[in-house]
Amino acid sequence: MNPQIEKRIRQSIADLSACQIETSSYEIKFLLAEVLNCEVGDVLSYSNEMTKQQLKQFEKFISMRHQHIPADKIIGHKGFYKHEFSVSYDVLSPRSDTEILVEATIEKVRANNCKTILELGVGSGCVILSILSDCKQLFGTGIDISTAALAVTQKNASAMGLSKRLSLRQADWFASNFVDQLETKFDIIVSNPPYICSDEIKSLATEVREYDPIIALDGGKDGLDSYRRIAELMPYLLNEGGYICLEVGENQAHDVSDLFMSVGLKPEKIIKDFSDIERCVIIKK
Repeated sequence: MNPQIEKRIRQSIADLSACQIETSSYEIKFLLAEVLNCEVGDVLSYSNEMTKQQLKQFEKFISMRHQHIPADKIIGHKGFYKHEFSVSYDVLSPRSDTEILVEATIEKVRANNCKTILELGVGSGCVILSILSDCKQLFGTGIDISTAALAVTQKNASAMGLSKRLSLRQADWFASNFVDQLETKFDIIVSNPPYICSDEIKSLATEVREYDPIIALDGGKDGLDSYRRIAELMPYLLNEGGYICLEVGENQAHDVSDLFMSVGLKPEKIIKDFSDIERCVIIKK
């Protein structure tokens, strides 16, 4: 074990904790790995002394964490599912809970031999690109209202060699002519839409409230605005026998299921995340 590295980790955790910033040994190693240009698992066994330049870079990273900037936004990438994705302040930071949505969608794609997929709100692209990577027969369309977010998705698609199987479009799914813009239906649709109640935004952690785009968080007064609109769109966008896979907020799964039942679709399954929260709703047309 490198004594210098070990000391830096202990000091950084204590320093950030004293400022009421939650951190962990892993997060500090994550930042150190970027500085040292090594894998996170190799940080403690790093054999050389840190150079002045490396120390300066690490101190800058810790200073940014003092401002509650998330570690992935500091270094510009984050691991999700099986891949590393570029991120920016223009996209929602990938969360491990969303891997439940990816796994559930892949299961449906394979079981039903789906050929086409639509994601509403691609952000960094971590969801649809993870699915396309595992399902070689699949062709995808990704929609986002943010051109900056689409640029991040395109960067990730290129890095993963998936650009030829993903079409990206800037569009607002609340627009009255949204269906006309797509001019097609899909075998499966996936979305992790904004679902935080507007009044609850101010109580979110600073890392989320200040550094994730508000448009990716705010789901309206009751958090269900996007689900209502998606439910309205499904008769026009989803092929008969197709599926829609949705991430939902805590205590929203049954309300979301009811919304889709009201337009004639059949809620098939609710899946819990690692914290035993109902996180994913699977619906069949």
